Amino acid sequence: MPGRNHLYVPGPTNIPDAVLSAMHVPMEDHRRPDFPALVTPLLENLKKVFRTEAGQCFIFPATGTAGWEIALSNTLSPGDKVLSYRFGQFSHLWIDLARRLGLEVEYEEVPWGQGVPLDRLEARLKADTAHEIKAVLICHNETATGVTNDLPAVRKAIDAAGHPALFYVDGVSSIGSLDFRMDEWGIDIGVAGSQKGFMLPAGLALLGFSQKALKARESAKCKRAFLDINDHILHNAGGFFPYTPSIPLLYGLRKSLELLLEEGLENVYARHARLAEGVRRAVAAWGLQLCAQDPKWYSNTVSAVVVPPEFDARDVIHTAYFRYNLSLGAGLSEVSGKVFRIGHLGDLNELSLASAIVGSEMAMLDVGIPLTPGSGIAAASAHWRETAPVIQPRV
Repeated sequence: MPGRNHLYVPGPTNIPDAVLSAMHVPMEDHRRPDFPALVTPLLENLKKVFRTEAGQCFIFPATGTAGWEIALSNTLSPGDKVLSYRFGQFSHLWIDLARRLGLEVEYEEVPWGQGVPLDRLEARLKADTAHEIKAVLICHNETATGVTNDLPAVRKAIDAAGHPALFYVDGVSSIGSLDFRMDEWGIDIGVAGSQKGFMLPAGLALLGFSQKALKARESAKCKRAFLDINDHILHNAGGFFPYTPSIPLLYGLRKSLELLLEEGLENVYARHARLAEGVRRAVAAWGLQLCAQDPKWYSNTVSAVVVPPEFDARDVIHTAYFRYNLSLGAGLSEVSGKVFRIGHLGDLNELSLASAIVGSEMAMLDVGIPLTPGSGIAAASAHWRETAPVIQPRV
């Protein structure tokens, strides 16, 4: 099919040309004397994105899913109780992984499209007077439903309960795109993956550990080998890794961190918010709804669009891909066939995101979903034009 594929799933995301070029390197010795000149600044700049000065960051040749396991296995012991909420596919998978590690998982079912019930979280922690709950697991941005949770409010609920539980956050589809402040919000472990806001191929699990989390590893008895942070602590101190890293991904990460920090994290967050609002205006103009049931939960990295009940979202996705070379995210598990997802994170601007809106609209029209042609992009572009940065007049 002529032309490039328009990739608008919520991960993997589009890779900037500068990052692609940075990864195009010959292989080199990862034990060479000057290798720390690459590794040490990476770990320091990663702390800037996680917004932590007190914590320590780690880079594993793995995935976000492995990041969940790294967080749990390095700080907890079999039989420990953790508290979580199931409100989407990825919160579900983290719960499942915790159980497989031998942890006792207490979780509450939440309707998909909603977020963490903060009042019930606080009440449950207050009721745990014996402090049996050792950790709270929160998915910051539930990619399956386009729901973002209020992490400062979660921390406030934990503090209001006077509970010592560790606070773990799945930030795979948020860190590097949405506001995330590890130290300020009292987050003990943040988990990210390279293939979303960091604009890289999949293959790196990126984590930040607080000092409290690092202390917890001293008594953790979950079995671990390849995913043991102790080995990283030992070798990272000298600028090395305990085993062979993915050198091209490290060079790509150096460039992606450079791009994020050059733009400025506050500007990155604002760009994602502005572009996401354009998508939401388009969805409203189509006469459709988001899976996220309240504006307080709207995600700035992914919108899950609910199709009318007499239609199947998989037909929209199929048509968009084979007719217009547009990749949209599928509905997962409980929302399969009910939603299609537009990922709007990473390396994108108004014109690139416009292709996702126009292609989605054409595919929906093709499968018979009634909407006014051109309504979506008109609404989105109006918002983007109204909020566009001011440019200097031509002289």
